[in-house]
Amino acid sequence: MFFVDLRTAKVVWTIIVCVGALALVYLLRQPIFLLVFSVFFAYLILPLVLLVERRLPRRFARPLAIAFVYVVLLLAVVAIGVGIGPRLTDDVTVLARKAPDMAQQVASGRFIGTILLKRGWDASRVAQVEGAVRSHAGQIIGYVQGAVGTAARWLVGAWVIVLVPVFAFFILKDGDRAHQVVDELIEEPQRRQLWRDIGQDLSLLLGRYVRALLALSMITFVAWSVVFLVAGVPYSVGLAAIGGVLELLPIVGPLTAGVVVVTVALFSGYGHPWLLVAFWLAWRGIQDYVTSPLVMRHGVEMHPAVMIFGVIAGGEIGGPVGMFLSVPIIAALRILWRRLRPAPVPITPPLRPED
Repeated sequence: MFFVDLRTAKVVWTIIVCVGALALVYLLRQPIFLLVFSVFFAYLILPLVLLVERRLPRRFARPLAIAFVYVVLLLAVVAIGVGIGPRLTDDVTVLARKAPDMAQQVASGRFIGTILLKRGWDASRVAQVEGAVRSHAGQIIGYVQGAVGTAARWLVGAWVIVLVPVFAFFILKDGDRAHQVVDELIEEPQRRQLWRDIGQDLSLLLGRYVRALLALSMITFVAWSVVFLVAGVPYSVGLAAIGGVLELLPIVGPLTAGVVVVTVALFSGYGHPWLLVAFWLAWRGIQDYVTSPLVMRHGVEMHPAVMIFGVIAGGEIGGPVGMFLSVPIIAALRILWRRLRPAPVPITPPLRPED
């Protein structure tokens, strides 16, 4: 009718709806990130809430358990702040003040040239290296500064400090009721069981991933603090804090942390920078092949190439927050694919003549 194929119109309409939905998600990425981080925080403290809830009277047990856990976490943060807060604040303040000068010298190539001249390199070769660094380092430094600035604005924003715990409170309090409502909307028993299995898989994935990532971050902070203090590295607690925070960003974060540590050590006149390089390489071996498999276990299972692509794509879409969310999103899509794909049809062997 009217020279329009009905099937083609349906396909075009479906594409338009999908593109519109993706565009809406991109425009609303800030509140969506807020919701996602609230879910992550809720899964992080869920085991503590359940542990406290078992020891309280049944009436109002869940809200009281959540409030108790919040108070304990607040006291723990205050205690940690009192213990290492002054040293950490001093280190971070000095590093923030020196960061522009470090970035300018790295981008201009003078920093690399000074090191090479001290190592006995010829001036002409040093000039060539400085030119190569100058042509590429500016873009890299600009990207890193933009990413760090974006991450800092997000971390100190009111939506993280106030709104994430508030949303997490309601998620923990009413999550079971919401799950029951969604479950009742699906009438077909087989499909209902399918979505129950998907929800259970996603719940296990998020819980394991969030707690494992926080554990890896804390292990990095403690280990780096001890090693840097013993080795006399300048700004030891601040650099360890940077390493712990960047551990939350898969692949890109640990590499950036190593570069930051070695660069700061060189600028500060530390006498054994190559020992820091050796320590970082050894630490990545321990963290990637010993600690991380033990902590993650059956959490996130994906090919490294897929993970690298996801982290890069997440960084382009959402910056540091997109990098952080890329791995669990890909793992969740993998779960959906496994659960929703059709079951393979068994191949019946051909009948033999005697049958």
